[in-house]
Amino acid sequence: MQRVAVFIVRAGDCLDLPLPGYASDGASGVDLYAAVDDVMVLQPGERALVRTGVRVAIPEGFEGQVRARSGIAIKRGLGLVNAPGTIDSDYRGEIQLIVINWSAEPQAIKRGERIAQLVIAPVARAEIVEAESLDDTRRGPGGFGHTGL
Repeated sequence: MQRVAVFIVRAGDCLDLPLPGYASDGASGVDLYAAVDDVMVLQPGERALVRTGVRVAIPEGFEGQVRARSGIAIKRGLGLVNAPGTIDSDYRGEIQLIVINWSAEPQAIKRGERIAQLVIAPVARAEIVEAESLDDTRRGPGGFGHTGL
């Protein structure tokens, strides 16, 4: 398992919240906590920007992937609109989440609740090369549903 140092700074009004951390030895992502004032209620279909109260420094060659937590997705219908969200290595602003309530009931997000997870992953930088044509494959230009799934 590759390890990489990610520096984290908590906002001054979020020192009461835990630092992001792994919930188990085999966890891939660190939990991010909701830094709402007290409680934020999302109506069915509503989306909102939820603060986490943390800024990170991710080393060059890596990215942060922000993902929904499966537990609150299945139990409460909460998810992230742009999952996985990408945090670039040169971004130094606060991590904020676009949370959506896909359930049929209002959902309360409480301060300090584990709301998402952050996975640190290596990034390959593409070298874009313009070509006259592309090689043929068995699938060819087949798109959505083309493979039968």
